[in-house]
Amino acid sequence: MEKLKDVELLTVRQKKEWGEIITGFEARNRYAVYDGSGQQVYWAAEEGSMLARLVLKALRPFSLHILSADGRPAIKTEKPFRFYFHEMSVFTPDGRLIGNVKREFSLLQRNFHVTDAQGGEVCRISAALLHPWTFKVYIGGAEAGEILKNWSGLVKESFTDADNFSVAFPRAASAEHKALLLAALFLIDIVYFER
Repeated sequence: MEKLKDVELLTVRQKKEWGEIITGFEARNRYAVYDGSGQQVYWAAEEGSMLARLVLKALRPFSLHILSADGRPAIKTEKPFRFYFHEMSVFTPDGRLIGNVKREFSLLQRNFHVTDAQGGEVCRISAALLHPWTFKVYIGGAEAGEILKNWSGLVKESFTDADNFSVAFPRAASAEHKALLLAALFLIDIVYFER
């Protein structure tokens, strides 16, 4: 998690295998995470039941392991089965809870509440219905950052569910708060952009 201390922006690219593209058979999600200069700082891999992935789609329970570029564990997330109020818990490699990202009910927006390990509010994340690819990060009611789903190109968008994202962190965010926002990015991908 030490790589998050000085970074202001991360870009996340979901990886797809050709076999998955040709057959349409969904494999576990894998992502490469880059800093603002384009250097890979993390990679992330989903761990979970293939049957749950095929049957439950975004509702499925799974873990996401985020590793440094040299393969050392950095962050672990766990998403339990949820019908609507999706959530993801975020942990250090040694299992200490960092916090949670929880989807909140809203008819006209896509809202998430991010809390620390003690349940204190870190931030809120919201996307307007008419801007479904832009998730604004709010701290104390003021806009402080954003999570964006970036256009991946016509072919990739049409034939795969491999997505590209970026997260611009709030200026004074700690490494732990940045880890929570990175986890929120992955949860947003699963809930809204997986087919």
